[in-house]
Amino acid sequence: MKIYRGFPERLHHGAPHWVEPGALFHIRIRLERDKEQKALTNLPLGEAILDSAKFYEAKMRWHITLFLLMPDHVHAVLSFPRNKSMSEVIRDWKRFHNRVNHVVWQEGYFDHRLRVDERGTQFSAKLNYIRQNPVAAGLCARAEDWPWVIDPFACQGGSPWPAVVSAEAAENDAK
Repeated sequence: MKIYRGFPERLHHGAPHWVEPGALFHIRIRLERDKEQKALTNLPLGEAILDSAKFYEAKMRWHITLFLLMPDHVHAVLSFPRNKSMSEVIRDWKRFHNRVNHVVWQEGYFDHRLRVDERGTQFSAKLNYIRQNPVAAGLCARAEDWPWVIDPFACQGGSPWPAVVSAEAAENDAK
């Protein structure tokens, strides 16, 4: 009989071997709530965070589908190379901002793998949920007005998958 020893102190955020290469993950990283610190959207901190996200993409540590800053957290839809541990990449990124910009992050992060069957309307809904965060929080009137975002697919109707873009474009053209 096995004895229950409680939940592990740390979750291991590595992708199992059966997760397809290039899998997308919705990642949310929060500031430590008990610490008084600058909002992530303050200049020049917000610019430094977005620049580092772009740098990580240029160095192929992750690929950005969407990366959005809120005052106290980050939403990102990212994919990671097969030879990189997601938890190590995010840990290194958080550690860099802690050391250089004195950002104190909450321990760990939230991650949710977006399955292949979520890559249609559900996927677009997830991206739009993230894009609408600043509007829902009353920080801007329209998602398009929010400056703290890396959104390479916004000009394609919000999705990196052409079939989804075509369906959405056709629907919008019909209106």
